[in-house]
Amino acid sequence: MGLLILLTSTLLYSYFHPGRVVDAQRLFILKDITLTIEPSKDVKRGTNVSLRCKATVSQSETWELRREYTVYKDNNLIYNKTSISEEILYPLGEARVANSGKYRCEINIDDKPQRPSETQKLTVTGLSKPQLRLNKGVVKEGEEITATCIAPGEMGSFFFYIYEDSNEIKEKQVSSNQAEFKLRFSSVNRRRIHCTYTVLITPYSVKSEESNNVTVSVKELPITIDLDIDPVTRVYEGDQLNILCKVNGLQHSDESVRLLLIQGIQILSSGLTNVSHSMVAQANYAEEFECKFEMGNVVKTATKTISVIELFSAPTLTVSPDEVFQRDDVTLTCKSESYASERLSEDELTYTLDPPQTPQTPSRKGVFSVKSLRIETNYTCVAEAMRIKKRSKTLTVRPKIFVSTPKISVVGRAILGQPVKILCQSDIGSLPINYTLFKDFVEVSTISINRSSQQAHFEVNITSPEDIKQYICEASNNHRHNKQPLSEKLNAIVIVPPSYAELMAVPDESGIYEGDDLYLLCRADGTPPVTFKWYHVGNNLPLYTNTSNDYSSSYQVPSVSKEHNGRYYCEAFNHVNKVVRSEEVTIEVQMVLWKKALIGGFCLLAVSVLVVVCVLCFRSKRGKRDGAAELSVKPSSPKSDDTLTVTLTHDTEVYNADKVVMDSGAAVSVWTKRPPEEDVAIDEESSMVTKEPDVEYTEVVHPRPVDPARGPADYHDYVSN
Repeated sequence: MGLLILLTSTLLYSYFHPGRVVDAQRLFILKDITLTIEPSKDVKRGTNVSLRCKATVSQSETWELRREYTVYKDNNLIYNKTSISEEILYPLGEARVANSGKYRCEINIDDKPQRPSETQKLTVTGLSKPQLRLNKGVVKEGEEITATCIAPGEMGSFFFYIYEDSNEIKEKQVSSNQAEFKLRFSSVNRRRIHCTYTVLITPYSVKSEESNNVTVSVKELPITIDLDIDPVTRVYEGDQLNILCKVNGLQHSDESVRLLLIQGIQILSSGLTNVSHSMVAQANYAEEFECKFEMGNVVKTATKTISVIELFSAPTLTVSPDEVFQRDDVTLTCKSESYASERLSEDELTYTLDPPQTPQTPSRKGVFSVKSLRIETNYTCVAEAMRIKKRSKTLTVRPKIFVSTPKISVVGRAILGQPVKILCQSDIGSLPINYTLFKDFVEVSTISINRSSQQAHFEVNITSPEDIKQYICEASNNHRHNKQPLSEKLNAIVIVPPSYAELMAVPDESGIYEGDDLYLLCRADGTPPVTFKWYHVGNNLPLYTNTSNDYSSSYQVPSVSKEHNGRYYCEAFNHVNKVVRSEEVTIEVQMVLWKKALIGGFCLLAVSVLVVVCVLCFRSKRGKRDGAAELSVKPSSPKSDDTLTVTLTHDTEVYNADKVVMDSGAAVSVWTKRPPEEDVAIDEESSMVTKEPDVEYTEVVHPRPVDPARGPADYHDYVSN
């Protein structure tokens, strides 16, 4: 039980403590691993350097642990050893620059890898002086020698360099401490040779000092190069040149040889030891000849320069006249400006024109007349003498096209009182073209057109519509002709903006009745088409819009009614977009006569009906009172004014009425005032007259003469009133 607890605790301790190794029988712990560089991390070349790798291990009991040590330099394995010792020593010996780098060591204990040591950097300074050796000190031109550069006691990866008089001539990369170079010298001289080397150490390199200097003497080869040219002086074009290039004193050689005859950049001929060439001298050839000999890297040359006199100059081709138009006859002249009179006469020069198929007539030597030139043509001419031909530069004759009769027009619209832009343009014609504008044949201005994208625009002011017809333009691209094409007179419409607007109502605004058709006539001046708009004051939107080619237009309002009352106006404008507005017209729609008569009739009828109703009501009430009561008329004392007193008795009571004087002068007493309770009694009695026959009424009338001037209707009218 105790062993189980110990094993469990050991395993848990190993799990939570890296570097501690446990198995079923033995326990060990790697406490530390270190790498040290002795005697120092910075040493000079030749110092004995050792790397010491030490591992400190704790173990449960004494037994021999098998340790495997591994040493790395710049991540590359350089040493491996298995030991039971706590440390190992790896000697580097006499350190060299190549030993510089970063080192670390690792350890495996019982085949179980452990953590590595920290990295240590070793720096070694100092390189040995290189040594240069040559197998020969005296050589001939082109002879090969061997140069060996040695870096004594050094190791690593090297770059070796060879210098000739301080100029680097070769380099080589090797992994050993020496390198061989093959050298050749092509010129006679003494050379000083030395070498250097560089040791590569990642990520940099270290360069050595210069080696010893070795002198090499280069002797000239016993050979010569000859270049002969016949003739060599006073050489004219057309002369035959004989050229000879050869090598003298050449002995057998293992090297390949080559002999070249060169003129400028052109190789005329080649061979081994002897080269010849014949040619006709021409002034446009290079004047320098070179004979070049090559053997390995040995090069020998011989050069000669000759002066070739030009027999005649290259011809020039000209055209007359300078300005050529289609269907013109032109003259082409071909001529050499100079020639060697001592070798050539002018008569010996001949001229031809190319292309030969062009219709041409040589009028005299070198002068050609070309008929009816129509299209663009390229011409060259050839001058020839003593089998020498020279061609002129190409002359391109582009016949110009006469300008066509120009057309004159207005750009946009011509508006009276505003600047007007006039365009003068020809359909065809070669540039430049001059366009001139005239008004009544008096020049206004001239515009020169030099590009196809340009146009001749003239700006003028028009004060009256008839001014526009006075303009005319001229086009010209040929100064040799006095007569230039003229356009027709400018024919364009001048738009006159409207200046006023009038609105008229038909029928007249004072005689408009309901149901009538109303016509609102709007009239304006200005150039048609004119756009008219009608408005009802209070509404911002137009009632109607119409564009007319006349100076007036109308808007119809069918069957007008009271809702059409109000103020109206119209607006007018044309392409100028200048709006003119009329004065306002007030429209008042009147009622028709039959409606007025009908209303009057209805009113009279209503009054009549009301009067009849009133009369009937009055009579009905009075008839009921007469049937229910007794009227008693008692005579009164006679009076001088002949008045009649009427007394109405009911039972035994008598009431006196006010006295009413009528038109006839008679006085009638009526009820103008009665106590309220008596009124009710009288009404009740009147309604019961048929039911109470026991009531007696006595009416006493005193007859009076009747006025013949009054009738009964007057009375009734009065009563009614």
